[in-house]
Amino acid sequence: MGMRHGGQILAAQLARLGVERVFSVPGESFLAALDGLRDSGIEIITGRHEGGVAMMAEAAGKLGGGAGAGVGFVTRGPGLSNAMAGLHVARQDSTPMVLFVGQIERGHRDREAFQEVNYRAVLGPFVKWVAEIDQTERIPEYVNRAFALARSGRPGPVVLALPEDMLAAEADVPDLAAPVRRATADWAPAARDIAEHLSRAERPLVLAGGPLWSQQAARTLASFAERQALPVATGFRRQDYIDNRHPAFVGDLGVGANPRLAARLREADLLLVLGSRLGDIETAGYTLLDPRAPGTAIVHVHASPDEPATTYAPRLAVAAPAPEILPALAALEPLGGGWSGWAAEARGEYEAWNTPAQTPGALKLEQVVHRLSQTLPDDAILTNGAGNFAGWLHRYFRYRRHGTQLAPTSGSMGYGFPAAIAAKLARPGATVVCLAGDGDFQMTLNELSTAVQYGAAVVVLVVNNGRYGTIRMHQEKHYPGRVSGTDLHNPDFAALARAYGGFGARVERTEDFEAAFDAALASGLPAVIDLVVDPEALSTGQTLSGARAAALGNA
Repeated sequence: MGMRHGGQILAAQLARLGVERVFSVPGESFLAALDGLRDSGIEIITGRHEGGVAMMAEAAGKLGGGAGAGVGFVTRGPGLSNAMAGLHVARQDSTPMVLFVGQIERGHRDREAFQEVNYRAVLGPFVKWVAEIDQTERIPEYVNRAFALARSGRPGPVVLALPEDMLAAEADVPDLAAPVRRATADWAPAARDIAEHLSRAERPLVLAGGPLWSQQAARTLASFAERQALPVATGFRRQDYIDNRHPAFVGDLGVGANPRLAARLREADLLLVLGSRLGDIETAGYTLLDPRAPGTAIVHVHASPDEPATTYAPRLAVAAPAPEILPALAALEPLGGGWSGWAAEARGEYEAWNTPAQTPGALKLEQVVHRLSQTLPDDAILTNGAGNFAGWLHRYFRYRRHGTQLAPTSGSMGYGFPAAIAAKLARPGATVVCLAGDGDFQMTLNELSTAVQYGAAVVVLVVNNGRYGTIRMHQEKHYPGRVSGTDLHNPDFAALARAYGGFGARVERTEDFEAAFDAALASGLPAVIDLVVDPEALSTGQTLSGARAAALGNA
């Protein structure tokens, strides 16, 4: 290849792997990488804060494409510290992501040099693998390993530190071929084992979740469920793993789940877990299934052989990526288990839960989300961060295709807007809508500048109730009437969007939403619609005063 500096070697290897886009806040510690990327054909999206950049990279990893992992570049010290929120999302959401971090010169280590960080010590328990590249000629080797690890087993984030002098040094080293894909195993025997357990069940429930799903996997899951008359629930913020219009879908086991679905989980005599980790969110803090005595036979399919026995002891554990075993499950002959009534009842309970229930105020969020569900194209992408506002989206929006829900199972605030930007850049022809709380949006709204710069015409719906609503809810439950630290003074969100060069509107009544939303789409600009909601609307099924009264009544 001839002599090249480390930044050129790195960029060439990323291009060889199929990386099309990276997200970055530039830093002096990786100038050579920026120089190498300049002529690589890889697009650099320059963000405004490393936290937003890391969340964009994580969202890109969820959407797949290219090398199959999101890619970010941040500088050493404070750059990495800011990016750790995005790494945490990738870890808990099992998202393949590779983050490159600048580092001090090798000869200055252990002197607490400017912005020095011991990445191995700091990130060891936080990511799948963290390493520093000490030799320029080994860059291709490390990069290939990083991408392979990010996607293998239970996917997750990998961090490579790039010492400044190593990156600037030259070497004559060839690019490496992309890692060979793993051969697909014959999962028919494992499917027959699962069928044997299913055949003995009277009240089975399927729980679908985890990473690396696809639209084909979603269709195959629906076929399997339809052939066996099985009810399918999805894990927290994995609702796009099956068409929600399909009769087999019975809802999601997330925060604020349908109480009837939670009861179904308790009543089930067999739980088939496909890809999910089966954690505290799906089990309502391990109360629906007691790890000591779950009372339900569990068949757990997970890509990592170590995961199924982490909390619950399954009757059968299958070490397989859930999307890979689905064709073998769908090929099973009908078991004739007589579950159709059980499944139909669960579907009816979902339909009732999905019907909008009125909340206080002139602007009713349930009607806004219901309209979006009824009118948006099947490939529209919905994103959100964390907060009570998301409960309306989870309850009332029906996802039709895989890859249309981007939301953090880690519960990270500020995620929805950077994720929406990444989604719009990856799929420019899709409608991308971010639902954000007022506190949630303010954590990353500076990325409006990024959205305008790169033409990411997303629509942000800011649910504005002037407070950190989730914390206020817990406050009223535990310390009713004693408000402390949860009220917010908000800017004029519509004016702020216009100041950045985008579209802005303010909506205070339900009947005015449709025109504002249509105008936002027609503008062709990044858009913000400030939805002024009644502070009494605490959640989809509870008012603020009702929560306070209930807490006082139980005192």
